[in-house]
Amino acid sequence: MKGSSMYPGGVARGVIGVIVTVFIVVPLAMTLEYTFRSNTGGHTIAHWTAITDPANASTYAPLWTGLTNSLILMVATVVVVLVLLAPTMILINLAFPRLRRIFEFVALLPITIPAVVLVVGLAPVYMVIGRTIGTSAWTLCFVYGILVLPYAFRAIQAGIDAINMTTLAEAARSLGASWPSVVLRVLVPNLRGGLLAGCLISVAVVLGEYTIASLLNRQNLQTALVVVNQSDAYIAVIFSLLALAFCFVLLFLIGRLGRAGTSRKER
Repeated sequence: MKGSSMYPGGVARGVIGVIVTVFIVVPLAMTLEYTFRSNTGGHTIAHWTAITDPANASTYAPLWTGLTNSLILMVATVVVVLVLLAPTMILINLAFPRLRRIFEFVALLPITIPAVVLVVGLAPVYMVIGRTIGTSAWTLCFVYGILVLPYAFRAIQAGIDAINMTTLAEAARSLGASWPSVVLRVLVPNLRGGLLAGCLISVAVVLGEYTIASLLNRQNLQTALVVVNQSDAYIAVIFSLLALAFCFVLLFLIGRLGRAGTSRKER
């Protein structure tokens, strides 16, 4: 039909936006309201102030330990993504384009494997890791690097597909730039959005992962929340909300950085 469009009109977009907003905001608002409920009725801020109360230090100690371990795992997993995955993808797209489909299949494979099956396969590996470098929680970054592989791959590949990487690399090389300079000073700035998105997804997966940490007997934020929830459900919900807020702040910052990079390229 003449003048028709496959995209929804302004009214339809507004309705969709309202529905999505309600779908996200209402559960979060109700969860936040729950943290202010008093055991005797009404509302109170006692559950929030209890976090800093020294009398509850021993009760909430698993939370701080789990949160610290999760922060360490976040950094370690992001390093795995940036140091191992991203350079490998750049190398394959530049030098071995025929291997792209094979690498994509391997990268997306972990999403089809249940976490329990993954742990069963990695348990012998972690027995060796435990005997050689210890059983610290940071060692989970190896399995988390596999777990986030499909999501980080898609985010980074979208950034690669948005630019003409081969032309940029050949132009830089023709001007005398070394390969490290090509990657760090030419390609990485153009892949900023994809790399940041991959890092954000990795952070979100690490913060929300429970099954692997529990089965491998490692303590992170989610396993600590389960432990604390048995004695104080309010604190567990509060820390869950704080973790969500942290991810939203990261998403906002990454969006701003991505738009800033796009504006500089346009100028």
